[in-house]
Amino acid sequence: MKRSALLSLLLALVLAFGVFGLAGCAAEEPAEEPATEEPAGEEPAAELPAGVQEIADSGKLRVGVKADVPNFGLQDAATGEFEGMEIDLAYALAERMGLSRDDVVFEAVTAKTRGPLLDNGQLDVVIATFTIKPERLEQWNFTDPYYQDEVGLLVKKSAGIESLADLDGKVIGVAQGATSRDAVQVEADKLGIKVEFLEFATYPEINAALESGRVDAFSVDKSILSGYLTDDSVILPDGFSPQDYGVASKLGTDELRDFINEMLAEMQENGDMDELLAKWNLG
Repeated sequence: MKRSALLSLLLALVLAFGVFGLAGCAAEEPAEEPATEEPAGEEPAAELPAGVQEIADSGKLRVGVKADVPNFGLQDAATGEFEGMEIDLAYALAERMGLSRDDVVFEAVTAKTRGPLLDNGQLDVVIATFTIKPERLEQWNFTDPYYQDEVGLLVKKSAGIESLADLDGKVIGVAQGATSRDAVQVEADKLGIKVEFLEFATYPEINAALESGRVDAFSVDKSILSGYLTDDSVILPDGFSPQDYGVASKLGTDELRDFINEMLAEMQENGDMDELLAKWNLG
């Protein structure tokens, strides 16, 4: 082979290997990842306060609720399920903590048991028509009010009772540990009448006592009385001592209280609270 032809062949081989080498290098280089952006309008989840994070980490939100108050907290005797405005508030709180509805553990409480169950650590919060009172603020943390009511009286229509004054010398049924007794007593003293009280553990027991004639009136907040109203009974127009309901927690749980206050404020502002009250005929 002539020298010039040999040189041409070698040059062609060198060029060919160079092209393949460059192609191989190009193939080995990783493709650049497309730039990713956060979806518009979404922000990373806010970090929970330490006192709230502790509950979230436990995987359970333990809530004391009423089991015998229609529209607020009522337990189905057959299924054991709870329903009511305060039940829905508990679900909203759980969701805000990053928990699900199934993570909420309900405990039926009464006016007498709800405080001690908070004190001994069996409950994280109580949402159970718990009235905010100065003396109670010394025992437990309370949020801002989420509902306001007043103490009233439920009587049988057949009794002919039209006001508190007509209960002079009569017996009034109240719940153990409730503030209703004090509120009625103050008004009775103003009127110069004497009334007696019988205390019961639950509202159905008081209502049963009214039906049987053991008491002449059933006294508690009017919104609660409305759940026991029948065609044979009436709620008197008298109303005493405005009652503000708040979510209660153990003293020292300030972060939890503030966290719930933020939720309640948002619900008031965006209309969720109005919808919730309307849903349970409390608006």
